[in-house]
Formats: sequence, structure tokens, C-alpha cells
Amino acid sequence: MSKPIEITDDSFEAEVLQSDTPVIVDFWATWCGPCKMIAPILEEIASEYGDKVKVTKLDVDSNNQTAGKYNIMSIPSILIFQNGEVVDQIVGAVPKAQLTDRLQKVLA
Repeated sequence: MSKPIEITDDSFEAEVLQSDTPVIVDFWATWCGPCKMIAPILEEIASEYGDKVKVTKLDVDSNNQTAGKYNIMSIPSILIFQNGEVVDQIVGAVPKAQLTDRLQKVLA
């Protein structure tokens, strides 16, 4: 079973920008209630999509350089990257169906 990969400012480029597959980046923090609500959904997506999508998590408190670069003002913020570029952004805890719909458009 796949789980979201914890990434940092240091590993962001290798894990996200240089990835051959689309990458979901969950910008979150330990104190954020909605972030905790969406975490199990992201684990399900990581499991269900396997090698088609890489699911990652970036703690904004520990990695404010990357959060700042992408103008993350509210968390959870979920950015979907493809070929090193942001192709979609979702702010707030959303239902799984909304996440998978947006992901399917990227994978299509």
C-alpha cells in the first residue's frame, strides 16, 4: 500500500519538479484541523493510483521556502504538478470525488 511521501524544501525539486509522473503536493501543518481531515483521502488516492501519481506532503511550518515560492496562504493547499509545472490547485479540505475528478483531468 502506497503512502504519501514526506518531502522538504531540500527534496522538493527531485521529488516533484523532476518527477516523470504527475505529483500531488499537500501543503499542510500539524496544527491544521482540515489538513487532518484530508490526510486519509490522500492516503487512499496514493494507494488507488499507485505508480500513476506520486502523492507527497510538505509541512509548511518546517518548509516555508517552498510554501512561499508557491504563494501558499491557506492550508490545506493541494497543488498538482505535471512536468515540473503547477497544473491545478485546490485550497481547503474537499471531498475525495472532487480531488479524483481534478486528478483524472490531469491524467487524461
